[in-house]
Amino acid sequence: MFLVTGATGNVGSELVRALADSGQQVRAMIRGGQSGLPPGTETMTGNLNDPASVRPALDGVEGMFLLPGYADMPGVLAEARRAGVSRVVQLSGMSADSGDMSNAITRYMAESERAVRDCGLDWTILRPAAFMSNTLQWVPQLRAGDLVRAPFGQVRVAMTDPADIAAVAALALAVPGHAGQVYELSGPQPLTPADRVTILGRVLGRELRFEAQSDDEARAEMVATMPVRYVDAFFRFYADGTLDESKVLPTVEDLTGRPPRTFAQWADAHAASFR
Repeated sequence: MFLVTGATGNVGSELVRALADSGQQVRAMIRGGQSGLPPGTETMTGNLNDPASVRPALDGVEGMFLLPGYADMPGVLAEARRAGVSRVVQLSGMSADSGDMSNAITRYMAESERAVRDCGLDWTILRPAAFMSNTLQWVPQLRAGDLVRAPFGQVRVAMTDPADIAAVAALALAVPGHAGQVYELSGPQPLTPADRVTILGRVLGRELRFEAQSDDEARAEMVATMPVRYVDAFFRFYADGTLDESKVLPTVEDLTGRPPRTFAQWADAHAASFR
């Protein structure tokens, strides 16, 4: 039995499907309500900010997929160890290796990694580049018209399809030989936001246009939806250039035997969301 936390999220939902499709028993941990997961998936509620609430979901679990950044990561992992879990796959990010603990996002990624390294279980850490699914932030604009306005217009990122992250996570959970490994993951090509708009327009059959937001406008918009410390972190990553996610890495193909999915493939699979 494998436990997937964040099972309705971008990576978690793909991982539940990947494990189920390979014949594994899967338990999906959700906050509550309808899960939208494949038929036959076992679901249980739990809150990673409250380690005690996770105990029932850990019963009989061999391996777990864990999201980063919760209030008591050592506590969650201690519960897993007490329950007899043998391995954990920790989702992290490329910035975790920078050592810049003054950056709020880097700090919670690095602290999550430290907790999993120290937990006494076999562990694998995944550090993907930014998710292709972040493009879904443009849905309201594209339903209103053909113009996309977004921040950091000059930044190229080799964005990762969450399905590729899930494919690697499924291997690390179910196939021996991945303990103690840190895997950096990327998509097959670095793209600017304008590049993604062009590709998305081609997939949708629309003449889309891109316009870069000024830093001041982008900051004001981001502060309205997330804590300032995370806004500052994103600006340090992208406006100040402290995080390079443009590198194309061979990890997905090396591990899965197939090339990472292109942004065009991701956009085609999710085209209905933009219409």
